[in-house]
Amino acid sequence: MVDYLANTEINSQRIAEVESCFGASGQPLALPGRVLLGEGVLTKECRKKAKPRIFFLFSDILVYGSIVLNKRKYRGQHIIPLEEVTLEPLPETVQAKNRWLIRTAKKSFVVSAASATERQEWISHIEECVRRQLRATGRAPSTEHAAPWIPDKATDICMRCTQTRFSALTRRHHCRQCGFVVCAECSRARFLLPRLSPKPLRVCSLCYRELAAQKRKEEEEGGPGAGSPARASCGASSGDDDDDSDEDKEGSGDGDWPGHVKFYDSGVSWSSFHS
Repeated sequence: MVDYLANTEINSQRIAEVESCFGASGQPLALPGRVLLGEGVLTKECRKKAKPRIFFLFSDILVYGSIVLNKRKYRGQHIIPLEEVTLEPLPETVQAKNRWLIRTAKKSFVVSAASATERQEWISHIEECVRRQLRATGRAPSTEHAAPWIPDKATDICMRCTQTRFSALTRRHHCRQCGFVVCAECSRARFLLPRLSPKPLRVCSLCYRELAAQKRKEEEEGGPGAGSPARASCGASSGDDDDDSDEDKEGSGDGDWPGHVKFYDSGVSWSSFHS
């Protein structure tokens, strides 16, 4: 299917339409041999709340962004190379259905589909594209993944000390190593995690001790270090260490979906795959 669509006019038109919807804020997506295989609206679990996001599956990349006007205007374009992607289906609960985890070295997050059928379609198509991309590049499957952030609403107390209770004045922070929701006192340390950022990032006290011990061991053995410790001053995180995710920085998200439209109306297919 990928080879058949690679040089067709319909594929070029589809990609051009996606580029047009992202506008000048998005990167060019048309490349020789690249095919747009599918698209659809998925729910992405962000730090503050779950939000609808538009996803596009290409033969070599996964692209997603915020919805301004459905099928007309998107923003906040994110591009993930498929050779870095690993998927993990998540168990069903009464409150959360049709979910799976998208893991990469730089960012991992949970998404959900409108139905079990659509979830399976997305997982099957992505995994097939990942296999093809790994064969084409000769790379081994990725084994190092960023920890997904625990949503703010998942806990009212620090997940490390279990003593500090969050409030309007006591804010939540996230450890970049484990993804736990922690208080300022339990996340004073910073550590250099090269796969995530060139700057030292906020980590919880437990992760800092483990990372520092690993660093010392590697230095004693003369091997390459995975990171470097960096202590920060006491208090809240600085602007360079903003705990907001990319989606939160884009705005509250209240305008991402028209209020009079019920998200995931029954009987409506929210994803389509091209052949």
